[in-house]
Amino acid sequence: MPPETLIAAPLPPVWATFRRFLPYLWPADAPALRRRVVIAMVLVALAKAVTLIMPFAYKGAIDRMAPGLEPAAGLAIALVVAYAGARFAGVLFDNLRNAVFENVGQEAGRRLSDDVFVHLHRLSLRFHLDRRTGAVTKIVERGTKSIDTMLYFLLFNIAPTVIELVAVCVIFLVKFGPGLVGATLAMVAAYIWFTRTVTEWRNQLRRDMVDMDTSAVAHAVDSLLNFETVKYFGAEEREAQRYGAAMRRYARAAVKSENSLAWLNIGQSLITNLMMAGAMAYTVWGWSTGRFTTGDVVLVNTLLSQLFRPLDLLGMVYRTIRQGLIDMEAMYTLIDTPTEVADAPGARALAVAGGAVRFDQVRFGYDPEREILHGVSFAVPAGGTLAIVGPSGAGKSTIARILFRFYDIASGAVTIDGQDIAGVTQQSLRAAIGIVPQDMVLFNDTIGYNIAYGREGATQAQIEAAARAAQIHDFILGLPQGYDTRVGERGLKLSGGEKQRVAIARTLLKDPPVLVLDEATSALDSRTETEIQTVLRDISRKRTTLVVAHRLSTIVDADEIIVLDQGRIVERGRHADLVRADGLYATMWARQAAERDAPPADVRVEDMFEVAQPAP
Repeated sequence: MPPETLIAAPLPPVWATFRRFLPYLWPADAPALRRRVVIAMVLVALAKAVTLIMPFAYKGAIDRMAPGLEPAAGLAIALVVAYAGARFAGVLFDNLRNAVFENVGQEAGRRLSDDVFVHLHRLSLRFHLDRRTGAVTKIVERGTKSIDTMLYFLLFNIAPTVIELVAVCVIFLVKFGPGLVGATLAMVAAYIWFTRTVTEWRNQLRRDMVDMDTSAVAHAVDSLLNFETVKYFGAEEREAQRYGAAMRRYARAAVKSENSLAWLNIGQSLITNLMMAGAMAYTVWGWSTGRFTTGDVVLVNTLLSQLFRPLDLLGMVYRTIRQGLIDMEAMYTLIDTPTEVADAPGARALAVAGGAVRFDQVRFGYDPEREILHGVSFAVPAGGTLAIVGPSGAGKSTIARILFRFYDIASGAVTIDGQDIAGVTQQSLRAAIGIVPQDMVLFNDTIGYNIAYGREGATQAQIEAAARAAQIHDFILGLPQGYDTRVGERGLKLSGGEKQRVAIARTLLKDPPVLVLDEATSALDSRTETEIQTVLRDISRKRTTLVVAHRLSTIVDADEIIVLDQGRIVERGRHADLVRADGLYATMWARQAAERDAPPADVRVEDMFEVAQPAP
């Protein structure tokens, strides 16, 4: 099993990180969870109390059996039974504590995950385009998983161990004097220092091992993904050698990592045994002088054994808490990411009457130093259709993103029915706009779910009606599971045209007053495109429509066409007027008309390659 990834990063402040998580552990609106925390802490105290009582029962039994004392077999047996009962009680309290606290840890993790998920959806499109989705989800996954582990070790390992150390020191001070207390504290300090130092060294070795493992896996995946290329060049042996070399590097790193564990165990054992030997020698000397009883010797041995048992896990606990703090800090960094596009204070819901859209001197750039739109102005009356055309990179799709307010503009205004979209809630704005994008990505769920996503609570009849209108109902019924057929990740089980028709059905189901068609039929064949264009024309008559188009033949009936070039409107008008103007639009129209009318090229292989002729 591949080892976990270790992050080489400075350790965040423990208290600052824990303080941010405290409201989730001690929620003001969940008194039942607070009670569980209190009960769990009480059980921790009880478990530690019986753990400290056990050695005294054991000591009493040994003392009753010592030579020279009046035989008291019954009392000795009773003390042994008490010792066994205390051991069982300790185990009982520990497991009850786990059962009581489990709900607290899970609920705290759930609440934090919910908050992070909601915040991620509040962040701008810019944030999500700049970050790899896998990296973000990995940060959230690691952060939430580390919560439960950190809570367990902090509350149920480190805290009880500190309590036990204090109690043991008090017992030693009262019964055996300050010398044994000083020796115990010195040895515990040495144990912690040694464990921390070696664990840091082991972390570096484990990082090297992880890097080598990642390299070996990457070699294997890359080779298998290029299986045909390997076969073409007969490079199987070469690939095997590369993979073998990577695995040998991993094996050497793994051996170093595992050997370092042996050195850690040896050093820890040396410290604990030196402490045990010194303490036993001291108590045996006291027994020989009559200061201590035989039971006192056993008491010291038992208390120290119990104290060092949780310390044996210190290396693992330290590594886990260190990694957990780093993971939680990374997740809190996500939470602290400012929301670039936010509702204005007191923002009202958009009230749509007809859906008239207006851009007034809009300036915008994804980068402040590189403006994309330069003072773009246009108006689409309620129920009208505006087509936006132009070369690639002219800013056509950017207009759709601005209308949805995925970004805030640098200057100018965008209004719907006279209401500035910057002054209304984003939820109401996006509820009023529907889009059929150029590249439709579907959820890895059923076709029915993907269509129903357009309207929450849609009935099956409404879903099927939308599918019929999008000319995809018959296709869905022909699938083995009909509307319950899963489309695969990102809808990859469907063709481009099928995904586009699902997108159209989803938008039809939403029934928005403003419609954006961003290359809506770009993935369809000619026959299907003609059918869908008829549907789109029908639904466009009822609502304000912005059409971003590459195929000019699809927008000849638009009420107005604007031609964008390098972020500026260079032409505007109806189709016939623009063709007569003999400008950029006319050039694009002529080029596409020539492509449509050109016969299929009769290309021969001989024409594609210059074949060398043999020398005469």
